Amino acid sequence: MNRIVKIALAAMLMLGMSSVTLNADVAKGQKLYLKKLKGACNMNGAKMATQHSQDEWEAFKEEGTLADELKRMCPSAKDKALKEKYLPHYFDFFFEYANDSGNVPSC
Repeated sequence: MNRIVKIALAAMLMLGMSSVTLNADVAKGQKLYLKKLKGACNMNGAKMATQHSQDEWEAFKEEGTLADELKRMCPSAKDKALKEKYLPHYFDFFFEYANDSGNVPSC
């Protein structure tokens, strides 16, 4: 019985640690914005994130229109800067620093 409990706890620990690495990251979103979108958007990250509230950013993500909104806000952005794999990181960055969050990024 004791061995089964240890195996179950080890499995839960491994599962918990692996799920953390799969999440998007605010810092990575900020770095991606600076590298891939800042030039095309002609505004810093703070101004870009405050274009919408947290609810609005979340709605774009849930509807699957985040890339479309970013393209509307930054018409000269290249399609490779709006790849699907970058969108969760952009979302986390914009959501964290939205106009109703009270947070201000350092870029």
